[in-house]
Amino acid sequence: MGLNKIGFKLMIKFLCISFMFLCAVKPSHAQEVLDNLKTQYENTSADNPEKFYIAGKYIQALFFNKKEQLAYTILDENIKKAVQLKDGGYAAYLYAIEAMSNRINEETEASKSSLRKAKDFAERSKNQEIKGYVSYCEGWLLVRDNKEGEAVRSFLNAINHFDAAPASPTLNSRKSSTYKELTSIYANWNEYQLQEKYSQLALNLARQQKDPVAIFDAYMLMGYMYEQRYIADESNLHTRDQAEQYYLKAIDTYNKNKNKIPFPSSLSFVANNLANLYHRFFPASYKDKVIFYADLARKQGLATGQYTHVASAYGIMAEVAVKNNEPERAKEYLLAALTTITQSAVYDQNIMLSIYESLSDIAESENNLVEAIHYQRAYMETFKSIHNQEQLELGRKLEAQFEKERQQQELINMQLEADKKEQQISLMHSISLQQKQEFENLKLHEENQRKKLELTELESIKRSQELKLSRLEAQNRAQDILNYKNEIVYKEKISKYYISLIVVFLLAVIFLLYAYKQRSRSLRQNRELYNFSLDKERQNVKIATLTAMLDGQEKERGRMARDLHDGLGGLLSSTKISLSQLSDQVASPIKNDLENSLKQMDTAVEELRRVAHNLMPDLLNRYGLQEALKDYAARMSNERLDIDVQFLHMESDLEKDKQLLIYRIIQELVNNAIKHASAKQILIQLVEEETQYHLTVEDDGEGFDVEKVKGNQSAGLHNIQYRIDFLKGKLHIHSEINVGTSVEITFPKNNTK
Repeated sequence: MGLNKIGFKLMIKFLCISFMFLCAVKPSHAQEVLDNLKTQYENTSADNPEKFYIAGKYIQALFFNKKEQLAYTILDENIKKAVQLKDGGYAAYLYAIEAMSNRINEETEASKSSLRKAKDFAERSKNQEIKGYVSYCEGWLLVRDNKEGEAVRSFLNAINHFDAAPASPTLNSRKSSTYKELTSIYANWNEYQLQEKYSQLALNLARQQKDPVAIFDAYMLMGYMYEQRYIADESNLHTRDQAEQYYLKAIDTYNKNKNKIPFPSSLSFVANNLANLYHRFFPASYKDKVIFYADLARKQGLATGQYTHVASAYGIMAEVAVKNNEPERAKEYLLAALTTITQSAVYDQNIMLSIYESLSDIAESENNLVEAIHYQRAYMETFKSIHNQEQLELGRKLEAQFEKERQQQELINMQLEADKKEQQISLMHSISLQQKQEFENLKLHEENQRKKLELTELESIKRSQELKLSRLEAQNRAQDILNYKNEIVYKEKISKYYISLIVVFLLAVIFLLYAYKQRSRSLRQNRELYNFSLDKERQNVKIATLTAMLDGQEKERGRMARDLHDGLGGLLSSTKISLSQLSDQVASPIKNDLENSLKQMDTAVEELRRVAHNLMPDLLNRYGLQEALKDYAARMSNERLDIDVQFLHMESDLEKDKQLLIYRIIQELVNNAIKHASAKQILIQLVEEETQYHLTVEDDGEGFDVEKVKGNQSAGLHNIQYRIDFLKGKLHIHSEINVGTSVEITFPKNNTK
């Protein structure tokens, strides 16, 4: 039967992760959102950079409401302004929106060009959130190009930028969108752990925001993820139960926040998911729950106009009827699904194929061949329609693109014509105002001329009387002007004199301050140079002293080792040979004592060789530090003590003097651990790093108080510190009572004396 297939096809169409972002919004609510964004955009000052972000939201809302022409117009206006700003973040944000919009309109090359511009402007900005948004946009485009591997890298890069960005009203929503995209990709890859990780991150973020829509989406993501995990492994009932719990939480979230969730069809969506889960994966005893939630999806789908949801619910009910051996009721549900799906403005004709196929199967099972053939023919006609539709789709797209470009060209021509007429009207209005103003100016000029004539007559009389007075006043004024000029010249001379004195005084003060500063700086530099030379000389003396002391110690050790090996060692060996020759000539009781003495002699010779070898190891000179330490660890290890030596990344050869110093340091530390700490295990590790060496000696002994040992000024610690100073290294000791001791030594690779 094809009924199970119809239920699956009807459901799989809505189990898509991104459904909640594509679900239709009520027209009234969409228009209200659009009007609010328009008001906010128009009321924001053009000088406020935040207007670009508001413009982005308004543009996206226009695209969502199929007002693409207006959206592109506003987008172009704001991009032209944003590219002129020093901060490239605003232009990057708008170019990212343009890239996604072009991709939705299947303008692939334009989308790639916009993305490149967005990335270029993002590099000029320090805004981490915008950088993350551009990376998210790049990943979003790569997903639509079926390049999910590259998309994951872009989304992870976006998350890194979001984590480095300060808190903002949009940061969490953008981060949540990135988590959802990653969840969708890992769901396709069946990477359930990563899918669960990002689903949980989206859920936690939604809870922090206390956003019911985001919480509902997150619960749906978690439910779908666990359902897919159960499909992959149906023996794991825990994942099935988890899917049920998250779907139920989504329904509970919707019921508690009906007024806050703008998508009423969300309830029918999750009810269909839950009904399908109970029907496909739960025992037959859950039949009542299947019917309950399928009926809930049917009612809510009818109430919100989501006829595809209603058809999905009818498909599930039909499958239940077939399982109950009720073919007539199954047929009623399928016919109802067929009737309902055709009421949807946009529906998938493949669902129609599944319905016709299932109806044909039911008719065939009832031996109603006429009806079976009828539905089979409908199936074939629908199949042909789908095939023909695919063939015509390309032609329609090209025709629509041509019509769109033609309309855009006509709009541009009309706009140019309107601008031209507006300029003509404006010019005529300006000429009219200019002529009117000239007429008014002419009338005023005539009135002024008449009044000037009257005044001229009166003034001619007065001038004859005032002429004498003016002459006298002119003489007085000439004398006053001469006095005033003399006074000004005198004041200017005095002012120049004072200004010169002030300038000279300031220059002298500046010169003295500069000289004092230079002298102070010179004295300070000389003092610092002297101190540096003194410290360097002290260091050289200390190094020379250490070198002489260490050379003397090593020479004394070598002499003692040779004396012990050549003198006492030879004497013991010859004594052993003599006693061995006598063992064959003495009686049996004395022979046993003699053999015991020979064994003790062997022990003494071996101990002598060990002491001589510790004083001057031959392997160190012949084969290097690694072989010498391995031999030393093997010799010192016994039934009560295990010494392990590790060399990591040792690619360079140490100088002989450094090898000897390190050998003596390790020898001193191991001897201390054996004598004072009663250690059972000792780990020696030498690691070569890029610029330095790292030596670690750890034991599980009794431990000690580090500060107390430093205060006692022990000779062993002094010897170790001398050698470390020679290596120009640093010593760090960490010890705990009854836990053990860890000694860490670091010294540089290039150590010049």
